[in-house]
Amino acid sequence: MSIHKESIKRVTTHVLSEMKLKGEKISMLTSYDFSMANIVDKAGVDVILVGDSASNVMAGHETTLPITLDHMIYHGASVVRAVNRALVVVDLPFGTYQGNSKEALNSSIRIMKETSADAVKLEGGREVLESIDRILSAGIPVMGHLGLTPQSIHKFGTYTVRAKEEEEAKKLLEDAKLLEEAGCFAIVLEKIPAKLAKKVAESVNIPIIGIGAGNGVDGQVLVIHDMLGITQEFSPRFLRRYHNLFAEIKGAVQNYISDVKSRSFPSEREQY
Repeated sequence: MSIHKESIKRVTTHVLSEMKLKGEKISMLTSYDFSMANIVDKAGVDVILVGDSASNVMAGHETTLPITLDHMIYHGASVVRAVNRALVVVDLPFGTYQGNSKEALNSSIRIMKETSADAVKLEGGREVLESIDRILSAGIPVMGHLGLTPQSIHKFGTYTVRAKEEEEAKKLLEDAKLLEEAGCFAIVLEKIPAKLAKKVAESVNIPIIGIGAGNGVDGQVLVIHDMLGITQEFSPRFLRRYHNLFAEIKGAVQNYISDVKSRSFPSEREQY
């Protein structure tokens, strides 16, 4: 059964803004390849994030830092070719926008030209405003990202909940307002207290998408590999597993191996 509105032929930044105004929650998931994006889009998700989490779930790195702009463009282009409805957002990877607004613009232009995505996403608040301004000046939509910012993991040294202390919470709220004023069309809030996330969502007019930020925001995002149970090692409190594909796929592969070893595959009907 379809759970999205058929009247929306293509989700845009304007559609997301209207969804917030109407109180309609926004669904967002990651995808990194054509096949998965095709399924996710046909299921009716509103936003597909081509996240730098590809560094973890696709390439096996411990952090998001190693993934390059070329890698993100490859994944982004693969996803876009499969999508007919969802808004596609591509992460700017570490080192392509921090401290250099010209490089931020050039990186964003490459993503938009070479993937045909709808928007880019970057991490940070006041410290990346110059990069955001420069990207927006080229007409490229920008999604912000505050709270736990994985690209800054070596600065914080831990993936623990952010903005629990009053000073950091105040800065996060200020940064959210700055991102809105700068022209970001939405913000991801990662792993912050639910009360603070709700306050942020009520304080700005742009959609707030949460991951580990409670139910008081305008939408939710999860990594598809975590949500489907393909990954097993990662089990934070905010993650709800909707399937256990690891066990199902492993079992299917074991059945295949058994059939090959016993010579029951291929059968006479499965050969020419």
